[in-house]
Amino acid sequence: MSDKTIRVRFAPSPTGYLHLGGLRTALFNYLYARSQGGKIILRVEDTDQSRYIEGALENLLEVFRWLDIEFDEGPDIGGEYGPYIQSKRLDIYRTHLKRLISEGHAYRCFCPPERLQSVREEQQRAGKTPMYDRLCRSLDPQESLKRPLNEPFVVRLKIPLQGRIDFSDGIRGDLSFDVSEIDDQVLLKSDSYPTYHLANVIDDHLMGITDVIRGEEWLTSTPKHVHLYRCFGWEAPKFYHLPLLLNPDRTKLSKRQGDAAVKDYRAKGYLPEALINYTALLGWHPSDDREVFTKIELEKEFSIGRVSKAGAVFDVDKLNWINRQHLNKLSDEQFLEKAAEHLPSEIDFTSEKGMKLLQAVRERINNFKDIAVELKPFTGDRKLPDSGEAWEILQEQNVKELLHYLIEDIDESPEWNADIFKELVKKAGKKAGVKGKSLWIPVRIALTGDMHGPELGLIAEILGKEKLLILVQETLEIL
Repeated sequence: MSDKTIRVRFAPSPTGYLHLGGLRTALFNYLYARSQGGKIILRVEDTDQSRYIEGALENLLEVFRWLDIEFDEGPDIGGEYGPYIQSKRLDIYRTHLKRLISEGHAYRCFCPPERLQSVREEQQRAGKTPMYDRLCRSLDPQESLKRPLNEPFVVRLKIPLQGRIDFSDGIRGDLSFDVSEIDDQVLLKSDSYPTYHLANVIDDHLMGITDVIRGEEWLTSTPKHVHLYRCFGWEAPKFYHLPLLLNPDRTKLSKRQGDAAVKDYRAKGYLPEALINYTALLGWHPSDDREVFTKIELEKEFSIGRVSKAGAVFDVDKLNWINRQHLNKLSDEQFLEKAAEHLPSEIDFTSEKGMKLLQAVRERINNFKDIAVELKPFTGDRKLPDSGEAWEILQEQNVKELLHYLIEDIDESPEWNADIFKELVKKAGKKAGVKGKSLWIPVRIALTGDMHGPELGLIAEILGKEKLLILVQETLEIL
């Protein structure tokens, strides 16, 4: 390992809520820094003011608080946003941009949007890659100095006209790009704000970033960044471009198919430690077959060398499985504390009855949002089927007779608990001549409206004798 302290950064734009892809980038930077004894910086890249969304930064900071991901430098979590906000560093970028222009590495471009659009359309008709035709690159320097007084302009980077730009990627190896396929990138927009490309390179250098870990979508921009470093005479950081996140059908992950905002996973009741655990496995594999990790264990285990270049498939079933593993580690007290906002206030889960309910629910949920659904059978809040397989089962021979016997036997029973209920069901089944699934499934449907669910005896015990009699009677009335 180099003697140089590892410094990485997570540099989101405040243009929306943090999604799974952004979380994966932040997490890999965080884990790499922690595993190497380095530092991670939070930098907000807000130079595209047209896409700024109010509240996005506050949401970002709140998400990281929830995930317990701490940055070593950057905007203060307390709310007084500190030095790493790009819109507060405009003078720095302008100073460096003047140097690029004066040294012949960049030039002012006065082409109006209409001309640029016409050039693009003409190139597309000719089957060429749309690129700026570099008309303003040959302007007389004196003219270039005078025209900004009366005309809007942008500043573009001068890409070499011949040759290749080579660099090494820590995940993909040595890469080479022909300059004929690289556009003269805009560095300063007409609103006097720098583009991502200029501000990103300057900040990474000035902040001492040693390693840039970001998504694969930035791979084609990297030759421009490498050239910028060379124009300034700076050493470029080491680059790592993470694999794409994919749907199960291998298409790029979209919000509609799984790349929801992290706040949505929180609202659904996923544990932060489970979401971190699952996200870490999207494109990275540990040294063995282990899949369940705490954040501290990931900090020790993570190695950037085990990040794959192949796309990583988002699998909600795998996320649910990992969340269940973390749920299973919680004591009842911890479970109640973390699930508090998802629990109905009318149930005392610390009582004996409530603890039984809790155990039944814990065994069946993927996340805390499932609790409300799993509690329904215990409340009697059910809808009887009027079609489908469950309805057909209620129409089977001897079901009405079975339910009549069950009402009689329950009504005559002086005591009530799960075991007594199960014996009464068996007794009614014997009288009606049914057993096995033909006995238990109709009874379950009568009580819950469903063919599957939690342990039936516990449902009966929690519902109570009187409520159960009402539910069975209601079922008989529709048959």
